[in-house]
This record gives sequence, C-alpha cells and structure tokens, in this order.
Amino acid sequence: MTLLEVTDLSVDLPLPRGAVRVVDGATFRLDAGESLGVVGESGSGKTMTALALMGLAPEGARIGGSIRFEGRELVSSSEEAMRALRGDRMAMIFQEPMTALNPLHRVGVQVAEPLVLHRGLSRSAAFGEAVRLLERVRLADPERAAHAYPFALSGGERQRAMIAMAIGCGPRLVIADEPTTALDVTVQARILALIDGLRVETGMAVILVSHDLAVVAGNCDRVLVLYGGLVMESGPVEVVLRAPKNPYTRALLEARPEPGAPRGARLKTIPGAPPRHRDVGAGCPFAARCELTVDVCRTARPPSVAFGAGHVSRCWRAAEVGEAP
Repeated sequence: MTLLEVTDLSVDLPLPRGAVRVVDGATFRLDAGESLGVVGESGSGKTMTALALMGLAPEGARIGGSIRFEGRELVSSSEEAMRALRGDRMAMIFQEPMTALNPLHRVGVQVAEPLVLHRGLSRSAAFGEAVRLLERVRLADPERAAHAYPFALSGGERQRAMIAMAIGCGPRLVIADEPTTALDVTVQARILALIDGLRVETGMAVILVSHDLAVVAGNCDRVLVLYGGLVMESGPVEVVLRAPKNPYTRALLEARPEPGAPRGARLKTIPGAPPRHRDVGAGCPFAARCELTVDVCRTARPPSVAFGAGHVSRCWRAAEVGEAP
C-alpha cells in the first residue's frame, strides 16, 4: 500500500540575488514498511527534501509540486495540521542529537513530550513510558538516561534517545537524516540495525538519508540518487548499485574504497566539485564533471529513461552507462 507519494517536488530558497532552486522536480513513492535510501554528495538536496516532507523547510522557502501522505496533501496543509502529524504519524531523527535535543531539559522529559502532545498522557505517565522507550532502543540504563541531561550521554546514547522520541507514538513514517555521521563504525552499525529492526517490528516506513552507499546498500529496499537538486537515478537497491544507468551513480560507486586494496592506495575521485545551485543552469547538473557529456547535456534537462522493475535514470546517454565496477 502506498504511504507516501511525491510528485514534481521543488524547493526554492530566497536569497538576496533572488530565489535558488535546491530541489528540482523530485518524484518518488514509498510503500508502508518499505525503506528508501537517499544518497548524494553534500549540497545535493537530500536534507532539504527530507525537511520539505516534514513541513520544516526554512522560513521563506517556496514548496511546489505534491506530497501526499496517507492520501492527504501536505504541500497545502496549514502549520497546525503539520504539527498534528509531526511526532505522531511521521517523525524525524536528526543528524546531530546535541543540536536537536534541548540541553536544558532531561532526556526523559524530551522523549515524553510527543506522548503528552499527541496521546494526552499526563507528564508522569509519559515519563514512565519514556523510560520504557529508552529500554526498547536498548539503552543499558534507561532510568539513568531518562533523568540525565543530553551532555551526560555518549553520542550513541543520544542518538538512541532521538530514536526513542521518534517512535514513541508509533509513526507510519520515520525520516533518518544522516543518523550515524558522528559515530564510530561499531556504534553506527548498531544504530542502523536498531532502526531496521524497529521497521520490521512495527511496519513503519523509513527514509534513510546518507552519503554512504554501503549504508544504503545494507539497509534499504530502494534508492534515490540526488545531485544538484535533481533525482539522477532511482530504483531497487540491488539493481541500481549493481547496474547503474547514470554516470553520477557509477562515479559514486567507483569512488568507494576497494576491499583488499594495498595500504596507501589512492582512491578514485570525481573530478571537479558539485555546482552551487545558482550555477546549475538549464542542462544536466552533472555535465561539467561527466565523462559522457555531449552538447545537449549542457543545454537541456535530461529525460527520465525507464529500464524496468522501477529503475529510472535521468541521462541523455543512460543506455551507454556500463555496469558498476
């Protein structure tokens, strides 16, 4: 069953020189219980897409297109309606819990807040439920964590507290924006396993925003590859990462560290740098860095080319892109 359907989503941010489009025509869908990975370099539009879905885009941003969640249109929804959804039917796990958590309030009070707002629990009852939620996300001493302030917890513990806050009201959709960026590899793996385990247990859908293809490959059903605000490629994870049909996706795969490579071996990089959004122009945003660029790539947006099984690439030369290394 389709839970989320996004059609031609655009996000324009106001700047002194005029509005800049940071998300350009994103179209995708998400079924109940499904996991979707959103990948791309910094500045590709990943986080802005997530914020637009939650109704948390920066002040003054213009949102275009359609976001339908559980059959309801969110783009035209009031802030009051969005507040009723956030923390209840949809929730977000932010990248840095030290900035997302209020340093002046105990962790248990913050985990309990959605239960007070959306479930009508008393503060004492909600705090007790918060302790149980912290235990559910496998904090070693949930009672201690509930009474602690955020600074007293480790990075992994704070991220588990954020997850507890997100799942408290049993949301249908959880958006995790780079949830393991500041964590070491072992803690990262545990946090990702926790999120995926909760998805399987509760049936919630998950959108996992990441710059790490390996994280998406191991934790998602489908993938969305963004660059310059444009969806360059999308489809089932195993198909897109095994046989990409977009030069940008292939370039990301080629830039991965190779298992067994000798110590000191140089990584392959993508030449150049991502464009500033105001410099994208009318053509393909990847044209200046792509080995397959021809004249039309610089002057016109690439078309969407379907390859079956929900696999779509936006590239003038998609059929010529070879398989992943």
